[in-house]
Amino acid sequence: MIHQFIFAAPKPGMTAQEFQDYWVNVHAVKYAAKIPQIRKYMVDTVVDIEDNLGTPALPHQGIAEIFLANGEEQLASLQTEEFLQGARLDEPNWAAFWQTIVVDTNAHEIVPGPALSRDQDWVKLTVLIKRWPGLALDDYRKQSLDAYAGVVKETPGLRRYLHAHTVDGAYVFGESGFDSVEQLWFDDVNALQEALRSSYFTEQVQAARDAIADPKYVFSVAAKENWVIGPQAR
Repeated sequence: MIHQFIFAAPKPGMTAQEFQDYWVNVHAVKYAAKIPQIRKYMVDTVVDIEDNLGTPALPHQGIAEIFLANGEEQLASLQTEEFLQGARLDEPNWAAFWQTIVVDTNAHEIVPGPALSRDQDWVKLTVLIKRWPGLALDDYRKQSLDAYAGVVKETPGLRRYLHAHTVDGAYVFGESGFDSVEQLWFDDVNALQEALRSSYFTEQVQAARDAIADPKYVFSVAAKENWVIGPQAR
């Protein structure tokens, strides 16, 4: 299954709250959810924390997570009337589309956690990662799931952990902007910030990440989940 991440920012003149409200309550329900090939869909609304990774901070205030069965269904979804005459036409009403980042991935569940539920009120950190120049993609993928993930999964307070690799198709005509998207779930904002400030994260996790990733291209945002379709696939 393709796990797609779409990072979006508010159009000029729209506040973060207005942007998030429109995305969750209008665009997601009225347009995006009607695309028949989408199996699961959520909107992650960004919450402010002081310890995000990356400089400058990402301007994005939300992330769409879209799940599609395969590449064929993804291509078909982009040709539907629901997308072309609905979701796509609505984007300029709320999003600064020129700032959008899209990453298609294959996900690997490192720490499963409990069954997914709409009732969960956790906070999660989503991290964009680019490997060091000169590190072969296959080597990066192996190391990110072995030594690196082995360190991250021991982060204090971690409830669930996903590491997703960018699909092969993103490299057909050159390098992809990012090689991984990883997500770490915590009970709440305080638990997340305590983890990020812990000596374990600032020393051991950072050292493991620095071994495989270029720190100039590591960025994170914290967010709350808003399921639109799911967590069970339709």
